[in-house]
Amino acid sequence: MKYMPLIFANLFRKKLRTTLTVGSFAVALFLFGLLIVVRGAFSQGVDIAGSDRLIVINKTSLIQPLPFSYRDRLLRIPGVKYVTFDSWFGGIYQEEKNFFPQFAIDPDNQRKVFPELEVPEDQWKAFVEDRQGAIVGPQTAKRFGWKIGDHIPIKATIFGGATWEFNLRGIYAAKRDGDDLTQFWFQNQYLEERRSFGKGMIGWYTIKLDNADYAVSAAKTIDEMFLNSPNETKTETEKAFATSFAKQAGNIEFLILVIGSVVLFTLLLVTGNTMAISVRERIGELAVLKAIGFTDRFVLFFVLGESLLIAMVGGILGLALCKLLTMRGDPTGGFLPYFYLPAMAIVMGLVVSFAVGILAGLFPASSAMRLRVVTALRRV
Repeated sequence: MKYMPLIFANLFRKKLRTTLTVGSFAVALFLFGLLIVVRGAFSQGVDIAGSDRLIVINKTSLIQPLPFSYRDRLLRIPGVKYVTFDSWFGGIYQEEKNFFPQFAIDPDNQRKVFPELEVPEDQWKAFVEDRQGAIVGPQTAKRFGWKIGDHIPIKATIFGGATWEFNLRGIYAAKRDGDDLTQFWFQNQYLEERRSFGKGMIGWYTIKLDNADYAVSAAKTIDEMFLNSPNETKTETEKAFATSFAKQAGNIEFLILVIGSVVLFTLLLVTGNTMAISVRERIGELAVLKAIGFTDRFVLFFVLGESLLIAMVGGILGLALCKLLTMRGDPTGGFLPYFYLPAMAIVMGLVVSFAVGILAGLFPASSAMRLRVVTALRRV
C-alpha cells in the first residue's frame, strides 16, 4: 500500500489515456452486467417455476380456449389438490405501448394455487365483493401511478372494442425474487357477463398437486381423459411450460448474447492493449528503479498493480452503473418483468475485471522484470 502514491502518479501523468482506458473497461463491464440481466429475464420464469403445478392448455394452441366444465373433472383426478383457471384479456390502457399482462382469474382458488403472490385480506375481500374490482402488481401500479381506489379504464381488443371499467382494490406482493410483479387480475365472472362470444370457456387451467411425484401420472391421466374430445388437452409441469415458452424467444436471447459477447471481447482486447502500451512506454523508468535497488519482484508487482487498479476501477464503475439501471425496474414496459442484476453477477464481473487486469499486465510486467538494467537504460 505504501507504493500506491507512485502508482497513482504514473496513472495521472497521462490523464486522458487513463480516463479513456477506465471508461472503456467500464463500458465493457456495464455490457457484461446487462447481458446477465437480459439472460436472467428470459430464463427466470423457468428457474422459479414449480414442479408441483401443472398447466393444462388446449392441445391445438395456447390461444384456443378450454371448456369451464373441465374443472370438476380435473378435481376428481388422484393427486389434484386445487384447480384454478385464467383467461388472457389483452386490453389497451391509454396507448398500445402501455403493455402489461391482464388476466381474468378464478378468485376462489387463485391464492390457493399461487400462495407466493400475497394480497392483504382486507384488499382481497374488497376485490371479491366488487364485480369490477382489480388486483395489480406493484411494478405496474408504480409505472402508472395507480393507488387503491383508482378507476381504471381498459379498452378490450379480443372481446370487442368497448372500454371496460375497473376499480383498483388491491396490490399483490411476491415472496420470491423473480416473481412477475406486472400482472393485472380481475374476476372471470365480469368477463363472462360482458363477453359477446366464447361464454363458458376459459384460457387455461393451473393445477396444484398434493405432491410433485404425481406430476407425470396426473398429466397423462388428464390428456387421456379428454382424448378425442372437441377440446383435447396438453398438460405439462409449470417448469416444462415455462421452458417451452422461453424457447420462443430463444433466438432473440442468442442474438443478444452473441453480439454483446463480441463487443465485450473487443472492448477487453482494446483495454488490455492500451494497458500494455502504457507499461511499455515506461520500461526505462522501471529500469531506473531496478538500478537504484528495487527488486525484480517489486517491478513485477508494481506493473501488475497499475494494470489491476485500472481494471478494477473500470469494472466497479461499469457494474455500479448497470446496478443503478436495474434499480429503476423494467425499462421495456413489461416485456422483461424480471430486470435485476443479482449479487452473483456482480461477483462474476469483479472476477472478470481482476482476471483481465492481471492478464493485461502480466506480459509487460514479466518483460520488465526480466529486462537487464543496462539494456533498458539505453532507452532512457
